[in-house]
Amino acid sequence: MAQQWLDEQQQRTWRAWLTVSELVPRVLDAQLQRDAGLTHAAYVVLAMLSEAPGRSRRMSDLARRANQSQSRLSHTVARLEERGWVRRERAADDGRGNLAVLTDSGWDVVRSVAPGHVEAVRSAMFDPLTDEQTRALREALETVLDRLDPDHSLRVEHGDAVHDEG
Repeated sequence: MAQQWLDEQQQRTWRAWLTVSELVPRVLDAQLQRDAGLTHAAYVVLAMLSEAPGRSRRMSDLARRANQSQSRLSHTVARLEERGWVRRERAADDGRGNLAVLTDSGWDVVRSVAPGHVEAVRSAMFDPLTDEQTRALREALETVLDRLDPDHSLRVEHGDAVHDEG
């Protein structure tokens, strides 16, 4: 069977995707570093906690939602604890799991940083697109997601929060 290479359109699309998937996080990291001395990964942790009931999540759930390994999340949370923005607690329901809890100071950080972050997302991703292009991009990405995760077991559904990650 002969190797089937990407055609010209597929190759250009693939390379554009690779570049965008590298540059958008870099732009968002720069904005968050400038505005709050935060990495994008740390902001995602704060945002995921801010959206949770009681502003707390089990560490395992938080790792999945923040798309971080347990080890990386532990380091991220430790840095956020040092700043007084997150604290860890034992889970009250079973005493076995650990929770990450967003402190009042952490909540203040999310509220102050979210508007600039949303503007950076809008500027990087949506300002260059028409409404039709945005809809087409969403539909295309959802189609790829359905191929990669047909039973929705690998992805985390995100709400429509102001500081939600796109």
